[in-house]
Amino acid sequence: MAEPKSTPESPWSVAKLNSSVRGWIDRLGWLWIEGQLTQVNTKPSWRFSYLTLRDTQEQASVKLTCDTSLLTRMASPVKDGDRVVVMGKPSFYEGRGEFSMRVTEIRHVGAGELLARIEALRAQLAAEGLFDQSRKTPLPYLPKKVGLITGRGSAAERDVVTVAQGRWPQVQFEIINTPVQGATTVPAVVEALQALDRDPDVEVIIIARGGGSVEDLLPFSEEALQRAVSAAATPVISAIGHEPDNPVLDNVADVRAATPTDAAKRAVPDVAQERMLLDEARKRSAAALRGWVRREAQALEAIRSRPALADPKLAITRRRDEIERARTLIRRDVSHLLQRETQQVAALRSQVSALGPSATLARGYSVVQVLPRDGREPEVVTSIEQAPPGSQLRIRVGDGSITAASMSTNPAD
Repeated sequence: MAEPKSTPESPWSVAKLNSSVRGWIDRLGWLWIEGQLTQVNTKPSWRFSYLTLRDTQEQASVKLTCDTSLLTRMASPVKDGDRVVVMGKPSFYEGRGEFSMRVTEIRHVGAGELLARIEALRAQLAAEGLFDQSRKTPLPYLPKKVGLITGRGSAAERDVVTVAQGRWPQVQFEIINTPVQGATTVPAVVEALQALDRDPDVEVIIIARGGGSVEDLLPFSEEALQRAVSAAATPVISAIGHEPDNPVLDNVADVRAATPTDAAKRAVPDVAQERMLLDEARKRSAAALRGWVRREAQALEAIRSRPALADPKLAITRRRDEIERARTLIRRDVSHLLQRETQQVAALRSQVSALGPSATLARGYSVVQVLPRDGREPEVVTSIEQAPPGSQLRIRVGDGSITAASMSTNPAD
């Protein structure tokens, strides 16, 4: 039955209009629509998520509604700016007069599809542990030689070499030029990587390329290259594109550099900065040494200020004084003893002198000795019988002796 025409005399109600519009829209059925996502509103706790799909050529957009689980199951999460193809059924809500699409499937297209592949590979390698920090090899402080894999005559090569030589003029490079875009990129880069890894003088390898589209950088997200980098014993620096670019190589490499210039800064130290650090370290060491000497001197001074150590010679001085007093007493006692003994010896000498023969002889006495004719020792004459007439006599007086002969003997009265 045909709908009655709307006239000024019999206009449609809003409800009838919305009902008719819904009927027309429902006849469209399920549709595949392509566009660019904007205003992605989703939370894990929400049952439904709300998105806006904008036409890539015209100023037109449509609201999308889908189950939140549809977004969480996707290999690559959707975000603003993604180009997608969605399958949905147009819906018109009579109560509010709003139009939207109920979506049951979302697919990335173009760059979005490439990104989905990259994210799927990233998740696979992460699950295998290729991104673990325990697999990362630290960079040498000052590499003997730096290996560089990059395009021939590229700005990336110029940036790496110029910046590295500016930081450390003596740095040496082993440069291998390879394609950095296209189907031959991965085999060539893998071959160059293995050659540099076998070189014992190369201590760090830089893989560098300038910026580009997702398609241009796709070789640096290929699985074969990731596994070759993971197997390399030499540390690898990834310097692909610019800061926003994030190929899988950035996750597998030992170090990720935002740009080729940043890779050069990470590979070799800055000689000027190192000298400044050495000067600063030298100053800190000198200050620390002076501080230590000052503290030790203060500690020694504190120890020396103790009463026992204030005058280390005090005990020796006290003993020396005691010894000096003892020596003085000994000298005095010895002197007194010597003086007393000297006086006694003098007295004894006087007595001996007074009682001795010499003193007697000096008073006029003499000693008469007879000299035997048979050569015997002289004998003191104590009797006239010892000196008969004719005997030879020796008379000792105080100042000498007199030789005489006995003329005669007379007995005592």
